[in-house]
Amino acid sequence: MSPNENQHATAKRYSRTKLILGIASSLLSFVVVLLIVLSGVSLALGRAANSLSGNEYGALLLFLVMIGAIESVVTLPMSFASSYIIEHKYHLSNQTLGRWAWEKTKGLLVGGVFGAIVACVLWYCLTTYGAMWWFPVSIVLTFFSIVLARIVPTFIMPLFYKFTPIENGSLKDRIVRLCSAAGVHITGIFSFNMSKNTRKANAGFTGIGKSKRIILGDTLMNEFTEEEIETVFAHELGHYKHKHIIIGILVGIVSTFVGLYITARVYSISLPWFGFSSITELGALPLLGLWLSIFGLATSPLGNMLSRKHEREADRYAVATTKNRNAFVSALRKLAGTNLADPDPHPLVEFLFYSHPSIARRIALIDSVPHE
Repeated sequence: MSPNENQHATAKRYSRTKLILGIASSLLSFVVVLLIVLSGVSLALGRAANSLSGNEYGALLLFLVMIGAIESVVTLPMSFASSYIIEHKYHLSNQTLGRWAWEKTKGLLVGGVFGAIVACVLWYCLTTYGAMWWFPVSIVLTFFSIVLARIVPTFIMPLFYKFTPIENGSLKDRIVRLCSAAGVHITGIFSFNMSKNTRKANAGFTGIGKSKRIILGDTLMNEFTEEEIETVFAHELGHYKHKHIIIGILVGIVSTFVGLYITARVYSISLPWFGFSSITELGALPLLGLWLSIFGLATSPLGNMLSRKHEREADRYAVATTKNRNAFVSALRKLAGTNLADPDPHPLVEFLFYSHPSIARRIALIDSVPHE
């Protein structure tokens, strides 16, 4: 087997293993919560939380912590296998076990804070607005998503990575020229220490308003040529020029309103099926979570379709602005090799699970763009 064939086979095995573990983990989490509801454990934990806390919001948070702890304990082995064992097996991770645990803990703490806020808002709306709870919750989540988009680059991401302004003279000049030609003002162009966790390479556009910035992993900065980095940057700039983040937020707003409306109706109808009597019954909240997850699962392929469309538009923009398709194709191939991305997954797998087109499809699209 040639080196290229060996690399291809390795990428196939890695991608297949990660996909299977991801699906199995999601399925296991769903089944665990379903069993908690069906077995009466949810009801019992709800009563216990109410008896242990004299405050309804204290009882709510205690109940969610208990449910979350059960789910986490059951799914931890699979999560550990996917994010630590497999990553080390394929020589992609730079994490020690301690670093892995610390990064997971930080993610849990940050997610827990935001989750607690959302849970309290949800409970307030359930107890205050009754069957119409979904509408004020949608409004709050819309506001919340906009605030998060604004603060994540400057307040949340620095909790996990160190960001350094790009100082490389010639590379910075290339980037400034691209921004100037596009008439775009970016608040910041940063490299971040992605290598502390992984050997993979990546880049992204994040933030809105004054917090918008383009971030490039240090693995990308260290292992790719300036021409390749320029094309990757141009791709990220394409997301901004095509207003993909704004479109994503607007689509998310519509999805939130529609999803919560549908979920609210189904939740109310299904309560008697599982022995619950009220939407404000603490033990019934996991059932609401199940319906929300089903809606998310059903609509995720649509979200992936939109994401793939945006990626194709950004690819075309990168080629059109840099006029260097060879460097961009080279960068894509390097990214695929570095990240062990399956270059040509099964079309159904790509349709259901991929937020980016496969590397093979992206290169074919780039080759189809007319030469200037």
